[in-house]
Amino acid sequence: MPKTNPGRYFEDFRLGDRLVHATPRTVTTGDAALYTALYGTRFVVQSSDAFAKAIGYPKSPIDDLLVFHVVFGKTVPDVSLNAVANLGYAGCRFLSPVYPGDTLATVSEVIGLKENSNGKTGVVYVRSVGTNQHGDDVLDYVRWVMVRKRDEAAPAPPEHVPALPKALEADQLGDACPLIDPEAWDTALSGQRHRLSDYVVGECIDHVDGMTVEEAEHMLATRLYQNTAKVHFNQFTEGQGRFGRRLIYGGHVISLARSLSFNGLANAFQVAAINGGRHVAPLFAGNTVFAWSQILAVEELPGRDDVGALRIRTIATKDRPCADYPLKAGDDYDPSVILDLDYWALIPR
Repeated sequence: MPKTNPGRYFEDFRLGDRLVHATPRTVTTGDAALYTALYGTRFVVQSSDAFAKAIGYPKSPIDDLLVFHVVFGKTVPDVSLNAVANLGYAGCRFLSPVYPGDTLATVSEVIGLKENSNGKTGVVYVRSVGTNQHGDDVLDYVRWVMVRKRDEAAPAPPEHVPALPKALEADQLGDACPLIDPEAWDTALSGQRHRLSDYVVGECIDHVDGMTVEEAEHMLATRLYQNTAKVHFNQFTEGQGRFGRRLIYGGHVISLARSLSFNGLANAFQVAAINGGRHVAPLFAGNTVFAWSQILAVEELPGRDDVGALRIRTIATKDRPCADYPLKAGDDYDPSVILDLDYWALIPR
């Protein structure tokens, strides 16, 4: 009987499969420090216990995207070990704050399957839920991933493509943020004076700065999340593949873009939800990431007068500054675009 896990191939998945993922992960201040070292994130609530306590948190929470990556990483051995690409996300909600010392675990359900026309791959849709040691849900999201077939002649499972929300509504946001005191929000310490009412729909923000990605950094980040996808680590196999080199984990790009967005969105301190995201093109070590954002909506939250929400579309590019807000070239994306992310962030009123 085989003792090793070769990962699931497309024909191994069945609609309704429930996948309990291995290795719960206790998240520590060391993880938070390493995350800061990898991305240079500067959002004040996740950086300062003193600031977080002053506005109403018991202590500084773990960065939302670090929570996302840890929960996501649990799923890889069972969902995407044999993936070609992670294609997108939908309906991602942060449901409870996570603090240093909390232990995260993940369970997924297969909610959709569709074989590709080439017969060599198929798309698997999964809903994953991350919980803490108390059984509280901390994160709920859907992703879809293109997975290789082991045997191209194997019959495809019955096709089902789930209906997914285009965006979450404002009344679905804010569960992971306790009530805060906006009067105690010190804008000198947070790095920017702009609050909810200072942003307008349609406004575009060039985040100005760029960050070059190194091979060691992206591999260290992916290992931090216990993400075992082969395409990120094994140059021996990937050197013989389509690109001839290792691919950078798409979540690494999301965190880079979010960190760069501090310049212009410093007070948008918490990612409350991810409406959708597309990894438009691959990123490789040696490329420099830039980003810009557009404000899609400015919303008050029902029952809350402390924070509101910005719906933000963030575009990340490689090797191209964003002063002219690159996005499309005709009907297609501009060749420099690598990420198109639609998310909600909380900001003090």
